[in-house]
Amino acid sequence: MNQHEIIQPVGWKAPRGYANGVLSAAGARTLAVAGQIAWDAEQRLVGGSDFVAQFRQALSNVVHVVARAGGKNEHLLRVTIYVVDKKAYSAATKELGAVWREVVGPWYPAMTLVEVAGLLEPGALVEIEATAAIPPSV
Repeated sequence: MNQHEIIQPVGWKAPRGYANGVLSAAGARTLAVAGQIAWDAEQRLVGGSDFVAQFRQALSNVVHVVARAGGKNEHLLRVTIYVVDKKAYSAATKELGAVWREVVGPWYPAMTLVEVAGLLEPGALVEIEATAAIPPSV
């Protein structure tokens, strides 16, 4: 069960696919997850020019780091998604939503999408960084 609290200002329309704010559980340990791209375990870029495939791998990498720290998907507080082409992101929102639900489940933390001129790794289309708060009881 998630111990974090979704913060939704009174009178605001509820967002779709993210939370306006997430308050971490008391005593939780903070995990900063570095930007993850579509690398496999051997640091080989996977997915080629397929934006959705790269998103799936990068998101899976975030989840693996959280799990290694003893956390669960619902311990994600904040996710920042960096893309080199926001039109590619917008064109694939239905598929990306399905990937999110498959990899993370029904938990939607605070999220930001940022379009950037490029990412450090040649061929990378998306990079995802996150912050998780892992309760001490986990």
